[in-house]
Amino acid sequence: MKVLISCGGTGGHINPGLAIADIIKSKYPDTEFLFAGTPKGMEAKLVPQAGYRMEAIKVAGFQRKISLENVGRNIKAVAYLAASGKRAREIIKNFNPDIAIGTGGYAAGPVIRMAARMGIPTAIHEQNAYPGVTNKLLSKEVDYVMLTVKEALDFMDGRRFEYSVTGLPVRSNINHLSKSEARRKLGFNNDFTILSFGGSLGAGCINETMTETVKWHFGKKLNINHIHGYGGMGKDTFPQAMKAAGIPLKNSRLRISEYINDMDICLAAADLVICRSGASTLAELEAAGKASILIPSPIVAGNHQYHNAMVLGKAGAAEVIEQKDVTSEKIISKIEELYNNPDKVSIMAQSAAGLHMNDTNERILSVIDKLIAKSDTAK
Repeated sequence: MKVLISCGGTGGHINPGLAIADIIKSKYPDTEFLFAGTPKGMEAKLVPQAGYRMEAIKVAGFQRKISLENVGRNIKAVAYLAASGKRAREIIKNFNPDIAIGTGGYAAGPVIRMAARMGIPTAIHEQNAYPGVTNKLLSKEVDYVMLTVKEALDFMDGRRFEYSVTGLPVRSNINHLSKSEARRKLGFNNDFTILSFGGSLGAGCINETMTETVKWHFGKKLNINHIHGYGGMGKDTFPQAMKAAGIPLKNSRLRISEYINDMDICLAAADLVICRSGASTLAELEAAGKASILIPSPIVAGNHQYHNAMVLGKAGAAEVIEQKDVTSEKIISKIEELYNNPDKVSIMAQSAAGLHMNDTNERILSVIDKLIAKSDTAK
């Protein structure tokens, strides 16, 4: 069997594509895969690293903000769009896939659209509660739509497609440790533990509030352990702020670093997680069963992180605070409330765990099997 997967742009689109490939391979080990993505996107690095072959197709998004630079970008995007259909057809004809799957990003648009029009059974996976533009358009052309959460249906244009709520696949090592085991590995005692991060690049808003939060609980000598990843944008400012406050980056209660390379252990150790609300992050919070304070990024397409966060917020699994409303005082007050109310933290954690789909792989394979059956019938 040959499977074509198209994705690109961000890890939020690429990692689900890679995860779906691994899920298919677990049942159909002889499957041959080809990824299609942009030559300069993250996929150009991540896909080969994962051991899969990739073909490049030049696609770019249109810039809505008017500026001389963006006019140039939009001219280039038009040129890429004009050539994308021919390149997509070339990739598909050369590989001759049995089925094709898109997981979002600009590259998926022309590739999956062309595959559908060439009669190849197709599906897309939408990670967010507010669907991306590419997947909204493709939903009108593909055979099946896989959704992380049912709420995404509210924003889809029409419901003529067949859909399945599959959830989002997460790393298999999430939640393999008990809380106490994870804390021992980190050198912490068994006290209340906070995990905070803003992604690999970091988030200025989270870094600023965590600077004051660490000062607060460290200064008061509260029984709190704290893990914080400040990311690339905080590599100069955050350590300096800690040094100025006389706070070490690592001691028996603190572990502060640019990157968190053992997220599975840190997540297992945490009582409370403070972070953005990308789809993959939230799926891991649900899989691990963790209470959270979510601060959605306001600069993402369609404000989708807010919609993602509200799925957990409405379920009682998270406190959602929009960035425009964030102050250090508000975050500290919320942490203090939860620190003093372990029962509430436990209820939030249980609510998060209740959202987790532990049969996501099986649900995705069910859709894949439908595509395979359709492909076999067409032959």
